Amino acid sequence: MASAPALIDRHGRTISYLRISVTDRCDLRCRYCMAEEMTFLPRDQLLSLEEIAIIGERFIARGVRKIRLTGGDPLVRRDVGELAHRLGRHVGAGLDELTMTTNGNRLADYADRLVDAGMRRINVSLDSRAPDRFRHITRHGDVARVLGGIDAAARAGLAIKINMVALKDFNEDEIAPMLAWCVTRGFDLTLIETMPLGVIDEDRVDRFLPLTGVMDDLQARFPLVRDAHRTGGPARYWRVEGTDTKLGLISPLTANFCDTCNRVRLTTEGVLFTCLGHDDKVDLKAALRAGGTAGLDAAIDAAMATKPARHDFDIAASAPAVARHMSVTGG
Repeated sequence: MASAPALIDRHGRTISYLRISVTDRCDLRCRYCMAEEMTFLPRDQLLSLEEIAIIGERFIARGVRKIRLTGGDPLVRRDVGELAHRLGRHVGAGLDELTMTTNGNRLADYADRLVDAGMRRINVSLDSRAPDRFRHITRHGDVARVLGGIDAAARAGLAIKINMVALKDFNEDEIAPMLAWCVTRGFDLTLIETMPLGVIDEDRVDRFLPLTGVMDDLQARFPLVRDAHRTGGPARYWRVEGTDTKLGLISPLTANFCDTCNRVRLTTEGVLFTCLGHDDKVDLKAALRAGGTAGLDAAIDAAMATKPARHDFDIAASAPAVARHMSVTGG
């Protein structure tokens, strides 16, 4: 795999992390993420498995050290196991880590295959362990199925981090119990502020829960100490003293983290977004099909020249920061 110059954006940040949305489809409909009636991309507009692999491998050649497969839910796409194996061959040979974020709904069927592909840890989105609340927030999900998938992943040897979106007047009373549960299971927990992406059926302002107040409560309940752990993403970490459990905070609204951004995002139709909160983009699918590797490199270089300094999220704005939903760009 021929190497090329490293990826450095116009603000001097080295880009070492690629998130790939392998599908915009999901088998749940979380209220803060999607409208109930979603229109997904026609399948003939999506990147093929081969094209995703070629683009991923080109990013590895240019210095990307971590790839995360996302969605939608990546396990909805039938050939995701083959893609994981193709990219997983590079772990230890240019790529430090291949990982995944999933809603866990199909995890029991895939856990062993993900380990075989070279994954060693995954993120599972879980906003509530209460069956009625889980069904409400996902509109039809079965939390027992997700918990079964988490159990299967743990048995397969995958390290697990729970991603929990903190939602006012919905799950704030479950945050401390979720952390306690993660401690008993040896999982990590990352709390996330809701982000203004895409038009949904509810008012995000009503659900916005600043993590500053959440941390005040958790520090009163748990012996939390700052931890220098980094995963390549935006989270800041604490550790529950006396345990291996780490608590991460992703707080784009109350504690902007853009100055250290090292990420770009590839959509399932081959568009590269350089920022979650902006519409700057480059069509890598068109570049690859028209110009091969040289065309792909030129398009990637053009993207580096447009990456903004920071997002412009405002939870109280009359319209979302961008019209596209999180599932398009990859959660």
